[in-house]
Amino acid sequence: MKTKLVYIIRHGETDYNRLGIVQGSGIDMPLNELGMKQAQKFYDYYKGIKFNKIYTSALIRTQQSVLPFIEAGYAYQATEALNEISWGVFEGKPQSEQERAQYWSVVNAWKEGNYHAKIEGGESAFELQMRQKSFIQYLKGRNDDCILISMHGRAMKSFLCTLLDLPLSDMEKFEHSNLCLYLLNFEEGTVEVFKHADVAHLQA
Repeated sequence: MKTKLVYIIRHGETDYNRLGIVQGSGIDMPLNELGMKQAQKFYDYYKGIKFNKIYTSALIRTQQSVLPFIEAGYAYQATEALNEISWGVFEGKPQSEQERAQYWSVVNAWKEGNYHAKIEGGESAFELQMRQKSFIQYLKGRNDDCILISMHGRAMKSFLCTLLDLPLSDMEKFEHSNLCLYLLNFEEGTVEVFKHADVAHLQA
């Protein structure tokens, strides 16, 4: 990949995050007040970085998470390739104990290598990764030195596995919280993770 530095953030907090309700790709929930404050804190901390371009998913919560950069004039592009995984029938509603168990059974199936497991009406880990690969190939063809990507928790796990050439069964190694940062350096065919789920900017 020609890009040298890749900053990847998960979006800030939404009301559904606070309530523990799955959003997935089908719920376009905006950031709540805390989420907007998190976005501003990230901007204040990293506004000195000269990003060549900013990429977001097509969902508003990722766009609002980098809104201060966009308002400052940074070039950005929204793409559905970065959307969260679809959680199908579980999206946008509280889950029963039985539904929560089913959710975790799918996640555990991925950990065991069954990447085609999915929630009814949703996407599998394999389908998510295939959607992301076209965007990764697009990034590899660009000459940018420094980019910022704003995306989603599960999508980030898959994205990082693909960038680091790891199996999707390793997704759970990449923990995340609202407006956390992963910073990756690509140089001479090698990839190094400089920051892992970092939230120093939220504590500044």
